[in-house]
Amino acid sequence: MKSKAHRLPPTTPLFITTCLLLLLPITASAHTETGSIGGFISGFRHPLTGLDHIVAMVAVGLWGAYLGAPAMWLLPVVFPVVMAFGGALGVLGVPLPGVETGIAISGIILGLAVALKARPPLWIAAVIVGIFAIFHGHAHGTELPAAANAMTYAVGFVIATGLLHLSGIALGLLVRWPWGAMVVRVGGAVIALIGVGFLFDFIKA
Repeated sequence: MKSKAHRLPPTTPLFITTCLLLLLPITASAHTETGSIGGFISGFRHPLTGLDHIVAMVAVGLWGAYLGAPAMWLLPVVFPVVMAFGGALGVLGVPLPGVETGIAISGIILGLAVALKARPPLWIAAVIVGIFAIFHGHAHGTELPAAANAMTYAVGFVIATGLLHLSGIALGLLVRWPWGAMVVRVGGAVIALIGVGFLFDFIKA
């Protein structure tokens, strides 16, 4: 009788890779933020330093993984693309009312979508994600450091956003197991509660 080799779960390589990539800003922050490099580093670090941004972006990956292909890859593409547009509005000084409220609500809605196993048509899910991405992008663009390069700053925060989406997808793939599905739903509920905390100012960004 042949012995079976122990194999890592299929999500393990993706999860480990994502964690390693998220460590990059720790080493990069040791350098002085000047010029294009400074703009990239500032942009890369920005989504990783605000819990309100982190939970929403992870929720997009979780929801996409729960919905399965093609949503698993489409939603994490829609968010950073539309977010870059929102970022451009922020850089140009175009006003957008209720940005902080929109960011808080994004955590609530996206978290509930995961917790309640919402399965809307793909285009509706993409529109929901896109609308919230504008608020997140505008906040990033408005907070662009005066010394940073706008283009490289945008590239930095789009890449960081993509990595947060990947971490959400990696966790979301646990839904293929019953216990994992429960973990994902609980994670969505926690994200929604954090969003409520931001909305009512119980939690500071």
